[in-house]
Amino acid sequence: MKKLITLFTIILFATTSAQNSVRISGTVLDSLKQPVEAATVYLSKHRDSTLVNYTMTDMKGDFKLPFNKLSEPTVLTISMIGYKEYKKVFLEGIEYNLDLKEVVLQSYGNKLDELVIVAETPPIRVKKDTLEFNASSFKVRPDANLEELLKNLPGVQIDEENKITVNGKPVNEILVNGKPFFNEDGTVALENLPAEIIKKVQVTDKKTKKEKFTGERSRNDDASINITIDEDKNKGHFGRVTGGYGSDEHYESGVFLNTFNARRKLSLIGSANNINAVGFSMDKVFDNMRTGRSRGGHTESRMLGLNFLEEVSERLKVNGSYDYNFAETEQSNKSNSIKFLPSGQFSTDASSSSLGGNEGHRGNISLDYTGEKDAFYFSPNFSKDYTYSTGNSKQLSFDEKGDRLNSSGSSSSSKGDGVNYGSVTRYTRKFKRKGQYFSAQLNHSNRSSSRQTLRESLTQFYQSDKANDWRRQYRKDYLVSDSYGLSVEYNQPITDSLTLSMGVEWESRQDINDLKVYNYNEVLEDYSDLNVLETNRYEDVGTTIAPFMGITLSKNKYFLNFHTKTNIVKNSAKALYDAKWYNLDKHYIDPAVTMVMNYKVAKDKNFFGIYSYNVNYQNASQLLDITDVSNPLSTMVGNPDLKPTGQHNVNVSYRTYNFQSRMGYSLSANTMIYNNSIVSSVVYDEDKKAISTYQNIQGNYQWGVSGDWYRTNKWGEHSLRYGLTMRYSQTVSNGYIDGSTYTANSSTMRPRVYITYDYGNRISLKPSYNYFYRTTQYDRFSVAKASNFTHRFNLETTSYWPENIVFGNDFAYNYNSQISEGYKKDFYMWNISLAYTFYKDKFSAKVKVYDVLNQNTSSFRTIDPMQIVDSESLVLKRYVMFSLTYKLNEFAGGKQGRNKKRGNKMGFR
Repeated sequence: MKKLITLFTIILFATTSAQNSVRISGTVLDSLKQPVEAATVYLSKHRDSTLVNYTMTDMKGDFKLPFNKLSEPTVLTISMIGYKEYKKVFLEGIEYNLDLKEVVLQSYGNKLDELVIVAETPPIRVKKDTLEFNASSFKVRPDANLEELLKNLPGVQIDEENKITVNGKPVNEILVNGKPFFNEDGTVALENLPAEIIKKVQVTDKKTKKEKFTGERSRNDDASINITIDEDKNKGHFGRVTGGYGSDEHYESGVFLNTFNARRKLSLIGSANNINAVGFSMDKVFDNMRTGRSRGGHTESRMLGLNFLEEVSERLKVNGSYDYNFAETEQSNKSNSIKFLPSGQFSTDASSSSLGGNEGHRGNISLDYTGEKDAFYFSPNFSKDYTYSTGNSKQLSFDEKGDRLNSSGSSSSSKGDGVNYGSVTRYTRKFKRKGQYFSAQLNHSNRSSSRQTLRESLTQFYQSDKANDWRRQYRKDYLVSDSYGLSVEYNQPITDSLTLSMGVEWESRQDINDLKVYNYNEVLEDYSDLNVLETNRYEDVGTTIAPFMGITLSKNKYFLNFHTKTNIVKNSAKALYDAKWYNLDKHYIDPAVTMVMNYKVAKDKNFFGIYSYNVNYQNASQLLDITDVSNPLSTMVGNPDLKPTGQHNVNVSYRTYNFQSRMGYSLSANTMIYNNSIVSSVVYDEDKKAISTYQNIQGNYQWGVSGDWYRTNKWGEHSLRYGLTMRYSQTVSNGYIDGSTYTANSSTMRPRVYITYDYGNRISLKPSYNYFYRTTQYDRFSVAKASNFTHRFNLETTSYWPENIVFGNDFAYNYNSQISEGYKKDFYMWNISLAYTFYKDKFSAKVKVYDVLNQNTSSFRTIDPMQIVDSESLVLKRYVMFSLTYKLNEFAGGKQGRNKKRGNKMGFR
C-alpha cells in the first residue's frame, strides 16, 4: 500500500508540473545570419541570479528551454565564446510559451584577445574541443563530493562499478588543476574531493604527455576530466578519518588527508579492515562495506599510500608516490564440472581450501619538464613483493555410468618474493613549424622472483593398471624477466592539415624460468633426490626491430591516422630438460597496422573507428618438444611447428547527446578475428588423464554489439534519471579433442535497466535490473547445447531527512538458473546503514548491518567451450559494525557551503 501511495504521489507531482510548464524557443544566428551551434541559453532569477534552467543550441541554432511558470523578474542569457552576450529581462516573469524567433549575436571580431570581457559564467559551454561545466550552477548537498557533483552534470553517467562516461565516452583520467590527484584514474578524487571547492569541470579527449606538448590530436576514444579549484580555496586541508568495530571481531578503519596550495600537494591514504575491502574506499553511506560485497573468501587487508606533487617552477614538476599493501585471504571452494567429449562425457567433483597472503611495497617518482621548445620526462619505479600460501585440494572423476575414473588429493605450502625496477625516459623537441618535432623514448623493466614450495599429492587411477602416483616434493622456482626498449620518431607537417611521421622501434627481452624439483629421500629424511623429469630451465630471448611510418590528416570535423610498421623479429627458445639442452631459433618479418578515424558529425554527435592488426608470438614452453609431467592428471608436450597468431581488431562507435532534451545514446560494435590460433589438442586415456600438445587452427573469432540510452527529467525539486544498456556478444571457438576437431559457438546477452529518482537533497531511490543469458552450441560433441541465465534486481535508497540523519539501504535479489543440486540458486543480499552527524557536521556516528538476512552466497555456473562448471566459494556473512568518522575541511577562502555565494550565484533548482 505504501508503494502505491509513493507511486501515486510521484505521478501527481509529474502531472502538476506538466500543467505549470512553459518554454522559450528561438534560433540563434550570427551577424551573417548563419546558425550558432552550441551556444548556451539559460534562465535565471533577477534578484539573486539563481539558475532556473539551461540548454544549448543545436546545429541549426535552434533551442527550446522548458521551465515552470515564473511570476518574478527573470533574465534570459545567451552566451557563446567569441560573441557578445545577449540578455533579455522579463520584469513580470514568464507564465506563457514564448518564441523569440531569431536572436542575432554580435561577434567581438579580431580584437577578442585584446578585450577584457566581464560576464556571468554560463552553466555549460563548449570551448573548441573542451566541454566545460560551471560547478556552482549545479546544486548538490553541502557535504557532497566530486562523484555526487558529476552525477548531476548532463551527459555524465557513473555505473555501479564507478566507471564514468561523458556523452557515452569512457573517462580514464581525472586531473585536478591539470595534475594527477593521487592517481590518474581518479578513484580517490571521486570519493574524497569536496564539491564545494570545485570551480569548473572540463571534459576533453584524453591525450598522452607527448600529444599535449606537441599539440597533436588524440588517437584514442577515451575522455579526460580536469577539475579546477576556486582560486580563493586553492590552499587548505581536507580529509576524513574513520574507525569502526563490530560483531565477530570485524573491524574497519580508513584515513584520507590532503594538504595543498597552488604549487604543492601532499596526500595520505590508509585503510585496515577484515571485511574484504581490499584497496581504498570511503563511501559516505557504507564506508568500506560496499567494496566487500562482491569479493569471495574472507580477507583481512591493510594499505598505506603517500603521494606528493611539487611545482618547482612553471616548467618543472616533480611527482612521487609510495604504496604499502597487505592482504591475507581464506578461501574454501567446491565445484562440479562436466567435460564434453566426442564420444561422451565425464564429471568431476572437486573441493579445496587455502590461506594465502601477499605484502608489497611500491614507489615511483617522475620529473616532468616542459619548456617552450623542449620537454623531458623521467620516471623510475620500484616494487618489492612477498607472498605465502597453504592449501589442500581433492577431486574425484566419474564416467557416464557413475564409475570412478581417477582421484587426486594434494596439500602444499609455499612462499616467494619478487623485486622489480623500471623506468621511462622521454625527450621531445619542437621545431619552428607547428607539428614538427623529434621524440626519443627509452624504457626498461627488470624483474626477478623466486618461490619455494613443499607439496604432497596422491593420484589414483581406477580403470587401467597404471600405478598410483605418489609425490612428496620440494620445488624451487626462479624467474627473471628483463626488457629494454628504444623508440625514435620524427614528425613533419606536409600541409596545415597533413602530417608525416617516421621512426624506428627496438626491443630486447629475456625471460628465464629455472625450476628445480627434489623428491623426498626416506632414508636421509630430506629433499635431496633431484627429479630430472620435472626439473627444467626455459629461456626465451627475443629481439625486434620495427621501422614505422604514419600519415595523419587533421581537419576541424574529422581526424584520420594511418600507422604501419614492419616487425623484424628473432626469437630464440632454449631449455634444459632431462639433462639435455634443446634449442630453437625463429625468424619472422610481420606487418603491424593501425588505422584511426574520428569524425565529428556535430558538436553533440561523434563517430569513432579503429582497425588494428598485430602478431602474437609463441613462447619456449609451447615451441620446444619437451614433455611436462608436473601435473599427474595432465601432460603437456611442445610443438616446434607452431606458427604465430595474427589478430585483426575492429572497433566502431557512434555517440550523441541532446542538451535540450537531456537525452543521449551510444552504439558500438567490435570484432576480433584470429589467424592461426594456438590451442591445446587434448587426448584422454581410459582413466581420463589428459595428454596435450599445442596446434594451430583457423576459424576462431568473436564479435559484439552494445548500446546505451539514457535521459534526465527535472521538475521543481524532482529529478529522474533513467536508462537502458544492452550488450550482445558471440564467440566461435574451434579446437582439437580426442583426435577430432570441435566447434563451440557461445552467445551472451546482457540487458540492464536503471532508474535514479531524487527529491531535492532529501531522498534518492535507485532501482535497477540486470539480466545475463549465455548459450553455447556444440558441434561434434555428445551434447548439442547448454544455456544458463541470471537475474539481479537491486534497490538502493538513501535518505538525508531529517536533518543530520542519513539512512542507506542496499537490497538485491539474485537468481541463477540451471545450477546443479547442492548449490543455492537464489538469495537476498541486504545491507543497511544509519548515520547521525553532529558537532558542526564534523563527526558522524554510524551503525551498519551487512547481509541482514544472512543469505549471502557465491554460487555460479560457467559455460566454457568444452565444459560446464558449477562452483561455490566461501563468502562474508552477516555482521554489525559501529563506526565514527571525523571530517576535516579547511580552505583559505573560509568555510562555506557550495550553495552560498561564490562569485556566480547560480544554483540549479
